Amino acid sequence: MYALHLLRRGDMKKYSITALLMIFTLSVMLAACGADSGGAPEDNDVTGQTSASPDKKVTIRIATINREENRKEFLDLIKEKLPHIAVDYNFIDNNTFTDVVTTQLISGAGPDIIEGFDPKWVNNGYLMDLSDQPFVSQFYETGLKENTVDGKVFGIPTTGWFEGVWYNKAIFEQNQLESPKTFDEWLAIHDKLKQNGIKPQAMGAQSWEPMMKQAMSMAFNEFYDKPENGSFDNDLQTGKRKFSELTEAFKIWDEMIQRQNITPEMLGITYDQALDEFASGKAAMWESGPWSYEMMMKKNPDLELGMFPLPGKTSAVGYLIGGPGVPWTVNENSKHKEEALQVLNLMATPEAQKALMKTYFGPSFLKGFDDPELPDPYKGVEEAFTQGRVYAPWPNWGPLSGNTFITEVGKLLQDHLAGGKTIEEVLQGADKKAEQLIKQAQ
Repeated sequence: MYALHLLRRGDMKKYSITALLMIFTLSVMLAACGADSGGAPEDNDVTGQTSASPDKKVTIRIATINREENRKEFLDLIKEKLPHIAVDYNFIDNNTFTDVVTTQLISGAGPDIIEGFDPKWVNNGYLMDLSDQPFVSQFYETGLKENTVDGKVFGIPTTGWFEGVWYNKAIFEQNQLESPKTFDEWLAIHDKLKQNGIKPQAMGAQSWEPMMKQAMSMAFNEFYDKPENGSFDNDLQTGKRKFSELTEAFKIWDEMIQRQNITPEMLGITYDQALDEFASGKAAMWESGPWSYEMMMKKNPDLELGMFPLPGKTSAVGYLIGGPGVPWTVNENSKHKEEALQVLNLMATPEAQKALMKTYFGPSFLKGFDDPELPDPYKGVEEAFTQGRVYAPWPNWGPLSGNTFITEVGKLLQDHLAGGKTIEEVLQGADKKAEQLIKQAQ
């Protein structure tokens, strides 16, 4: 039996093996069920109810970037375990989520629970300090770190996230292709598929995310892996180092655009359209994560899927983009704090983590899990996990964390794809945005 750990490589390790057991499974095993859980709620007292009763429902509103189908099992568990609580579940597109929620919070209203975190919300007193809540101690420190400000914890993580490149196994077999180990091999796969009249890669570039993540994955492979760049994330948030130091890595990835594997037409394609294009067999590859699996299988039950990490130029393993799950936080001005805390208390149980994993496959940061198996669609990324090559640095960028900076990088890359900026200008524009955000934070 082994455990999969989410680590940074070399001196840049973000997670230590002794600190974090990351478990990937679709049916979670409960270890030492009767053992001391360090204060975790017992199954017969999971709700923490004190005053409400099932016949007097309280409605709490949840704002989230995850569609309801990705939380269905957990929402069903809330109904079962917290019958006095009704949930008004509000999905908000990631492109507008921060702005929409911020506007609501400024008005003094807003959701009771926010599936999201922004340092500005903490600075303005919009989020409840959860540090003294007993359920916080049930999570590994690595799962709480990104939601901690000045030693205070403001959110607990859902199951973690990761994404790589989904590929259609049948198309690969028909074209005698194997998943790539290097970026050059990946380029060659694109070339062969195009020669055979097959669209290599679907991309919903109408969103700022896909190109930003692909370009950053090259930086992980070719820049972050170097020992001299071990402090880059810390130095970036203070202005000591510049984002434009990633220019050479971005230029390597830019071959995707120069070879027309990623085209300007993709700027008009949404995430859902790209999903449909890939699931229907009209494209051989698509970058996404486990959250898209059920939707793809509903569209095409016969789809045979595999996944590989985003490859680098010289590294032989590649990287997955990922980290702790989007945290659940509580609105400081909520009129239903008690009920909101009961929901978070429920999330800090093995049963809830199991429910979350059924519809949103990913690692748990709850203490006490272990399972030796990685589900079949993800066997191709096992080596990346065991080597700790799973990372998303932007939550650790201080004043550059949150969506503002990475959204800017993504939009600049959209301008590049449209022909309006060179790749050098993209990185220079990112430097200007970083400088602005650092000054605002001072």
